[in-house]
Amino acid sequence: MISKFMPKKLFVAAAGAVMLSVPAAAEVSAETAYVFNTLLFLVGGFLVMWMAAGFAMLEAGLVRSKNVGEICLKNISLFGVACIMYLLMGYNVMYNGVDGGYIGTFLPWSADDAAATAAEGATFDANYAAASDFFFQVVFVATAASVVSGTVAERIKLFPFLIFTVVLTGVIYPIQGAWQWGGGWLSEMGFVDFAGSTIVHSCGGWAALIGAIILGPRIGKFTEDGKVRPMPGSSMPLATLGTFILWVGWFGFNGSSQLALGSAVDAVAISNVYLNTNMAACGGLIAAMLVTKLVYKKVDLSMVLNGALAGLVSITAGPDTPTPLIATLIGAVGGVLVVFAVPAIDKLKIDDTVGAISVHLICGIWGTMAVPLTNADASFVTQLIGVASIGAFVSLTSAIAWFALKATVGIRLSAEEEELGSDLAELGLEAYPEFGRGSQKLSF
Repeated sequence: MISKFMPKKLFVAAAGAVMLSVPAAAEVSAETAYVFNTLLFLVGGFLVMWMAAGFAMLEAGLVRSKNVGEICLKNISLFGVACIMYLLMGYNVMYNGVDGGYIGTFLPWSADDAAATAAEGATFDANYAAASDFFFQVVFVATAASVVSGTVAERIKLFPFLIFTVVLTGVIYPIQGAWQWGGGWLSEMGFVDFAGSTIVHSCGGWAALIGAIILGPRIGKFTEDGKVRPMPGSSMPLATLGTFILWVGWFGFNGSSQLALGSAVDAVAISNVYLNTNMAACGGLIAAMLVTKLVYKKVDLSMVLNGALAGLVSITAGPDTPTPLIATLIGAVGGVLVVFAVPAIDKLKIDDTVGAISVHLICGIWGTMAVPLTNADASFVTQLIGVASIGAFVSLTSAIAWFALKATVGIRLSAEEEELGSDLAELGLEAYPEFGRGSQKLSF
């Protein structure tokens, strides 16, 4: 060890001797690569799990006070549902035996023998611990369900929503994911979606869009003459905190999708993905801020927050190939798209409580189609086929699930319950009792 108190000349000489003794192109052992790859999955996994907290805070801030408790419950419970369903069937549907086809096997996940023995030092051919791969994959599933949660907030029943989450995370998401990430037919065709602009975000966006259409708008959202009535959220500080949490979690979402950290090449690639992810978010944020100022003469904070998220979604399909400047511009386009998509969706009388359709679906499509701009291995035709096929599949299967739930258990709160608020109607409590109607019941 070289002490920090070593004289400068001696330190330089020692450092030179060390450099001369190291081969110019050293390679790490198979075991070392195994450890670093596993660590990448684990660190990336808990960063992506942290995004669940980001969605919860973002949505809690953008819904009205009378619905905050229920939206928090939905976000934490959907995470549990998603993880269990992916364990029971989702992972193997997505990855086991797809082989250029359309679907894997409906079996529970378990660690394969090769990975298990590798941990004991018998072999490191698996390149990473099987459980670390499952953990990294499972936290992605909840992200798609969180997109749906925000869109249909304030008027959907809790348990029908969770039943839909079972279908989305156990069947719909893994089947379309198998087409690309599981080595299915889209992968064979050359479709590129590095970290999931389409496979995760647009998947959630399509499911949310169909759900919002079938569910209908909140009471009072649209006037009889077709005008949109604003329904401000409960807490912009919470929404801002949620955005920051999502921003941080996105580094694991995109960076760990490199799927390897066993070489310097991988380390450089991950560093570039981190940088491009950050710059795209900055581009989306600033673009949304400038456009809202130009169009509406005021800066809309909720739109700026969605602009940052739009930039993140936009770069997710291809964060590995652009330069930082191009990544910023890709994110900026996403930020502009959100500013115009939110009112356009309102004009269609589709009530998206938090703007998730604009952020995750519209910008997911844009980000996927933008990949060939910087990636010579991708083609616009193949990207379009991937976007269209996944959109059609998710929309059709989501419609079947939503309509089935509507016809059986019902999916919408009654008018009285909606006016009262889902906190009291579904949970029997209020998120802010000292400020809400509950405070009127207190006697002093």
